[in-house]
Amino acid sequence: MKKSQLIDKAKDAKFSPEQLDFLASAIDFATEMHRGQKRKSGEPYIIHPLQVAANLIDWELDIDSIVAGVLHDTVEDTPATLKQIEEKFGRDAAFLVDGVTKLGQLRSGMRDIDSYLPATKDNLTKLLIATGQDIRVMIIKLADRLHNMQTLKFLSPAKQKKISTETLQVFAPVADRLNMGRVRVQLEEISFSYLDHHRYNFLKKQMKKRLGRASKKLDHVRAEVGKKLAENKIDFQMDGRIKSVYSLHKKLEKHDQNFEAIYDLIALRIVVENKADCYQVLGLIHGLYTPMIERIKDYIAQPKSNGYQSLHTTVITPDEQIVEFQIRTERMHEYAERGLAASFHYNEQKLTDAYKKGQISAMPTDLSWITELQTAAARLSAGEEVDTEKLRINLFSDRIFVYSPKGDIYDLPEGALPLDYAYRIHSDIGKNAQNVQVNGKIAKFDQPLKTGDIVEIITRNNIKPSVDWLKRIITPHARTKIRQQLKRLNIEPPRERSKDRKK
Repeated sequence: MKKSQLIDKAKDAKFSPEQLDFLASAIDFATEMHRGQKRKSGEPYIIHPLQVAANLIDWELDIDSIVAGVLHDTVEDTPATLKQIEEKFGRDAAFLVDGVTKLGQLRSGMRDIDSYLPATKDNLTKLLIATGQDIRVMIIKLADRLHNMQTLKFLSPAKQKKISTETLQVFAPVADRLNMGRVRVQLEEISFSYLDHHRYNFLKKQMKKRLGRASKKLDHVRAEVGKKLAENKIDFQMDGRIKSVYSLHKKLEKHDQNFEAIYDLIALRIVVENKADCYQVLGLIHGLYTPMIERIKDYIAQPKSNGYQSLHTTVITPDEQIVEFQIRTERMHEYAERGLAASFHYNEQKLTDAYKKGQISAMPTDLSWITELQTAAARLSAGEEVDTEKLRINLFSDRIFVYSPKGDIYDLPEGALPLDYAYRIHSDIGKNAQNVQVNGKIAKFDQPLKTGDIVEIITRNNIKPSVDWLKRIITPHARTKIRQQLKRLNIEPPRERSKDRKK
């Protein structure tokens, strides 16, 4: 990547002449600062930050983020100072460079990444807390990590393994949490190829064999479905989505290495104009083929916790071929591919501006977890202790969806208990909770909830929370509210012990 190539890329992305001049100035500054520095490949170091910026342009980030991508290593690796960055390129770009620099410093203290230890998950939470003020910092870091992984071959085998392990256990999950599916897959595939090269190649060959056998049959299904949609005057695009090698590896682990249990090695993805078309297409496909009812997933009505939306269905054709379909709108598809980064494109404003103006609802997903990160970051800045393990549970476990008796949907982390649900609705409902009914039957407060449960909290005004309630919740929100209520009752809650303080 050269200066001229990056400028051309930005020009194609429709940046204004003033923004192009701004970017060119940053490239010149970074080139001068990194002069004489080389990468392990022997190439001039400046190639790396330019490629990071190129990734950010591909993800349609704003100009400050792209400039910060060009400058992201200057403060840490050159004589440049943050004050210089702010004077030359403004407060926003300097803020982002500072965030990426601090993130790098935090990572330098990470240990124990040779296996998937709880300590590593705790580090993952710390990384996100560190970027809680502006999530663009983490997106820039993902662009940085992606290029580093793409040039990993120039490092020693020991470093390749160490960096790949960290990428698989920290950065790929971050990409997933931001719903940046394309980036997550790229990071996972490269990491897996270095960590278990033999297994990676074996699965790749197995996939090629099976895909070769299925391709002709799939072409027939594609043509049949395409004809049906055209007859119904639906504008659509259809292509095939091949399962990644690492995803196949993980799925085979769940199915005792039985390839025959993998139905979604390849899926047909249909992109349409609006939600109504999504459901019409689903009905038309079910009219053509026999649906496997248990494999119909409506992630449009109930998005995944990272904001992913799509209809999934698996069908059996007359010749007994099993085919999976994913149906979504163009906007859903963009969000599935680029995740939170796509929000900059669709909202034409910085996420930080949206937060400050209280416009989080304008974003295409539930961003409550980012708000929670901001709260945790603010508490840390104020010198308060944060139980990072409890926060990690809320951020990275799978989500469940439960219903109120009126049909309102609430998403909670997997393993959530009735009091977590009660406090999610309102702190007064939580503190006065006497009993709970799940699906119309009296249940215990230590009974984990499941997706689809209808939960009703029965309250009584004279009920008060007790210290024992802290054992019946897993969410940080409920824990904070209960501790506050206990203090108002002059009951001293037990002191929180974070993982850091235990060490």
